[in-house]
Amino acid sequence: MKICGIIVEYNPFHNGHYHHIQRAREISQCDVLVAVMSGNFVQRGEPAIIDKWQRAKKAVEYGVDCVIELPYIYATQSASHFAKGAIDCLKLAQIDSLVFGSESNNLEELQEMADSCIHVDHLKESLHAGHSFPKSYGLLAKEMEPNDILGVAYLKELNNTAIKPYTIQRTVHYHDQMIHQQIASASAIRKAFFNHTNIQDTTPMTQELENSVCVQLKDFYPYLRTILLTSNPKELSNIFLFNEGIENHLINQAMHCATFEEFLNKSTTRRYTTSRIQRSCIQLLNRVTKEEVMNLPPLDTLRILAFNETGRNYLKFLSEKEIKVASKFAQIPEAYRKLEFRTTLLYTSQMDETKRDELIKKEIGGPQYIKSTTPQ
Repeated sequence: MKICGIIVEYNPFHNGHYHHIQRAREISQCDVLVAVMSGNFVQRGEPAIIDKWQRAKKAVEYGVDCVIELPYIYATQSASHFAKGAIDCLKLAQIDSLVFGSESNNLEELQEMADSCIHVDHLKESLHAGHSFPKSYGLLAKEMEPNDILGVAYLKELNNTAIKPYTIQRTVHYHDQMIHQQIASASAIRKAFFNHTNIQDTTPMTQELENSVCVQLKDFYPYLRTILLTSNPKELSNIFLFNEGIENHLINQAMHCATFEEFLNKSTTRRYTTSRIQRSCIQLLNRVTKEEVMNLPPLDTLRILAFNETGRNYLKFLSEKEIKVASKFAQIPEAYRKLEFRTTLLYTSQMDETKRDELIKKEIGGPQYIKSTTPQ
């Protein structure tokens, strides 16, 4: 059985993601396509625009055979930790190939960087400081792009494994805020949606978006501001990702900023990137402590969000390999389970009681079996 893995967020699922699925199948010639997907919070430190269950369902409808949830604690960290969690999941999932999008589409150069001692979370800084290698000049001629940085992180985690990596050309910039064609970035689609601009031709999730409560980080600002202004700095320093005195910086900004947009703008500095600020705020909102993360056991269980008939047979294959698969919420290791439930409570806190109860029931339930894999 040939098993190909992809690492995704689908925030929301769009035409470029469908292209990725098609190309991954074509390149790898796999029997099973497995996606590791961020849950209700994503890598930039934001709540997903639409819940993980709907995104997982759409992924299976458009060609993924099995969707595995990337645990919250990995999904909301910097590139190196995000990559480690995702690749650890895919190793457990027994993949033999990985296909990821790349702006440069130059696997040789990306692999060379992965083989170096450069820390991926500080890749841009390291390259600008001159820590480069001869074959990397092509990448150095321009700014390192987000997917290439993640690609280096994936490749570092794949070193000393038999998993074969492949890249596909990313045609739309990760941060592109404009919709120029049918394949647009997720950032552009989110911006257009919140600006009430037509996104019909860019994503098959238009109806789901229109019928859902689309959560944004700014919705939590009154709560976030209250926590910052009523907590002791020493207490805040125990929160995961609160390092280098960031608690004092955030308290100061919260004191003077009435809106989240102003808070985020003034909190972002040369020292603290926007993503770093958002990821830190997410950990505070979810009350995740450094001690809690330090005591998490090694990742040894796969949580399945959705699967089709091919996925069902694949899960039987994993069972025969004695890979731990959580088909019930109670089967997730307790420390991870508590985090997932707590973050679901925060995510649903902006919703009406009916929708909140629906998502909480899904959280403590089992995965979704999706019959059709044909795009509608």
